[in-house]
Amino acid sequence: MSRGISYVTGSQLLSLKCRPNIAVVDVRDDERSCDGHIAGSLHYASDTFSEKIPSLVQAVKGKDTLVFHCALSQVRGPKCARRLANYLTVLKEDTGIKNIMVLERGFNGWESSGRPVCRCTDIPCKADTA
Repeated sequence: MSRGISYVTGSQLLSLKCRPNIAVVDVRDDERSCDGHIAGSLHYASDTFSEKIPSLVQAVKGKDTLVFHCALSQVRGPKCARRLANYLTVLKEDTGIKNIMVLERGFNGWESSGRPVCRCTDIPCKADTA
């Protein structure tokens, strides 16, 4: 039985980001370094995502909700979210991840709506997630 993927709006994510049990996963590739990112987000580029899933699962220990996005959340974000869901189904271990979501309209929609964008170069981003 595979896990379901749901979508979250930018407004919903803004209120969810205050919770300590959520992680935002940016799967954009090179554009993250020049376009900025959602503060506190983790970066797992889509072109190498599959091989880094075990690392992501370790990095999000203690989080029960993961929100994926790419530039528009039409291809890369949903695809990586589905890959994680499939991985967790096969893994059959309780990782604590209960909700896998995709940010509607992606980073571009987030930024064009005037929501906060971080331009740090820290990996991982240490900016305030709220």
